[in-house]
Amino acid sequence: MPDYGHEIQLGTFLTPSAADPRRVVALAQASEDAGLDLVTFQDHPYQPRFLDTWTLLTWVAAATARVTLAGNVLNLPLRQPAVLAKAAASLDLLSGGRVALGLGAGAFWDAIEAMGAPRLSPGDAVTALDEAIAVIRGLWDDDERGVLSAGGRFHAVHGAKRGPAPAHDVPIWVGAYKPRMLELVGRTADGWLPSLGYLQIADAAAANARIDEAALAAGRDPGEILRLLNVGSGTFSASSSGFLQGPPEQWVDDLLPLVLDEGFSTFVLGSDDETTITRFGEEVAPALREAVAQARRESGTTTGTVRPAASLAARTPGLDYDAVPDELRGRAVEPGDRAYRDVRSTYVWPGSPALVLRPADAEQVGAAVRYARTQDVPLAVRSGGHGLAGRATNDGGIVVALEALSGIEVLDESRRLVRIGAGARWGDVAAALSPRGWAISSGDMGDVGVGGLVTAGGQGLLGRAHGLTLDHVVGAEVVLADGSVVRATPDKHADLLWAVRGAGSHVGVVTSVDIEAAPVGDVVFVVVVQDASEPERLMTRWARHVEAAPRDLTSFLTFAPARATQPAVAYSMSVWADDDTEAAVAAIEPILTLAPVLQQQAQLVPYAAVVPAAHARHSAQATPAFRGGLVEHVTDRVAQVLGGLVRHGLADMTQLRAVGGAVNDVPADATAYAHRTQAFSLLATSSSGRSATIDGHWGALRDDITGVYRSFDAAPDRLALVYPPATLARLRTIAATYDPDGVFGRDLPLA
Repeated sequence: MPDYGHEIQLGTFLTPSAADPRRVVALAQASEDAGLDLVTFQDHPYQPRFLDTWTLLTWVAAATARVTLAGNVLNLPLRQPAVLAKAAASLDLLSGGRVALGLGAGAFWDAIEAMGAPRLSPGDAVTALDEAIAVIRGLWDDDERGVLSAGGRFHAVHGAKRGPAPAHDVPIWVGAYKPRMLELVGRTADGWLPSLGYLQIADAAAANARIDEAALAAGRDPGEILRLLNVGSGTFSASSSGFLQGPPEQWVDDLLPLVLDEGFSTFVLGSDDETTITRFGEEVAPALREAVAQARRESGTTTGTVRPAASLAARTPGLDYDAVPDELRGRAVEPGDRAYRDVRSTYVWPGSPALVLRPADAEQVGAAVRYARTQDVPLAVRSGGHGLAGRATNDGGIVVALEALSGIEVLDESRRLVRIGAGARWGDVAAALSPRGWAISSGDMGDVGVGGLVTAGGQGLLGRAHGLTLDHVVGAEVVLADGSVVRATPDKHADLLWAVRGAGSHVGVVTSVDIEAAPVGDVVFVVVVQDASEPERLMTRWARHVEAAPRDLTSFLTFAPARATQPAVAYSMSVWADDDTEAAVAAIEPILTLAPVLQQQAQLVPYAAVVPAAHARHSAQATPAFRGGLVEHVTDRVAQVLGGLVRHGLADMTQLRAVGGAVNDVPADATAYAHRTQAFSLLATSSSGRSATIDGHWGALRDDITGVYRSFDAAPDRLALVYPPATLARLRTIAATYDPDGVFGRDLPLA
């Protein structure tokens, strides 16, 4: 048989002995420490001398950090598949995607029957396994609408609710030897897991051929199916005395033909000896990988990870998936992968990227950028994916997702200086800083990502008291267009730091920022829902009051139009930026008189309670239409235009944000965000079908809008409003230095 080119992996097959439970856990940890990839356990529920395998898997998952865990193989007749699906998904979620599901049709039927399961004929056992796989996969697929009805005579569900979905595509490996079982592997399994002893090497070629034929008949590429092999026990010694009986180099010589001639790529050693396990991981594994790599180089064998059929079918022609850098390959997500639904879209924008790369650090971000430059597809960068501008996903391109870069580190207690990864969520930042009595003004939603907000501006609920988020950034780590990593500070790459604060996506990928927090303890947080049947009057009165209020008051006012029997309503979110409740009441209470109050809530809470991070799944369904603008004041004309959107139900949301006060203390040329005179930020959103209508109304504000917040309006015709002439000229010069080929900022080109 030819070499399938799969990645070489090695693991252990441990005995789940109940006599010394701690020892089997220690052997699993030793397997991980030795660098092995996989830890598996026998599953014989009827064996009184053994621990329950699933309980053991769960315990070992908590005691390890890296290895994949599996039953080898789970006794399906004694494990109800619907419950097994939930157990596997749960453990995969809890372990961070480290579960594989090894399944067997059943053996030792006297013992199985003694445990209460019905005896099945060999043919029925195969049918039952086939049905079970359909049930398990169907219940994992919670992206499908509705409930699941699947299975057949032996394992059936009727209207079962799907979920939870596992953290990754949990592979299903099947132990198989007979023709019908081998055909099942080819049709539906992700891997074949036989054991030497039950399988003779002389029979491997015929078994692989049968699997491949069944795969092709089912429309699958045989290369999708991983070939694993339990190789039994072995002994290290100075001289050779048989298969895996000798020095490490002989072990390599014994295993190498099984890769090159028989197609196996994962070897699982049945040993409960810690020294043998350690030598297998530390000496045999690297030598075998190198020997295989050398042989593959000489033969020109194509290598890569095992891809499911759905992924292979959905690949974008022209994108070189095999060229993805090695350090990114294990965390890359393609269409068809289970994780794809969680990374394809943003909170607002639906996306269908061809590839999502999830780097673990700035150097890997650099590798992602260098790779993306070689591919003729769009490039997007995502920190949290909450923004309106649509920069964080695309269709048919590459997305570099920064969620792994989420560290929060205090650099200087006296300065309240904090280094925050671009992939962190602001709600998590607020929670981390709250015990110190610190806060950073950061929008109005805790799920917003650090990178997107801090490079665009950061209009937040502490804004009038403490300014924009970016106003307190004093340093940034940036990956440039050539993939190099630099740190921009006032003393080094000062021009880059200037650009990062307001136009960061034009000059690179910001991977972390150094930012000075403000001393903020508890704040007064008030939410008021009011009748909006006279939206114009409410807007003008609210704006007049907020603009005249002390700076400690920041308020956002949002309108929802009338729908069916529901009247139009407005809800305001207001924060008084300290714990002086008397002053807060004096400043906020007048808002209650502006329109009839339908609901109100006031709390004295830490700022972290204002912006909690829900870490919700982004699953946008429709492309939005939206417009934004900055105005000096809410004039009668501004109120009339916005009120018309509310009255006629033309916008799903119409919002006014107070952005004066401390925001306007900063000189206009201090950052690439140059809008330092306006008191309010406006936003209207609707469905894409109303884009022309929204634009028509927005045109009536041309004399009032003196600037645009890029996150709220990235249309190309807004360039001059996003960046005033002097800012734009300076930004073009900086971008030409750091990104001469225009890799970044394509959503709003500077040209």
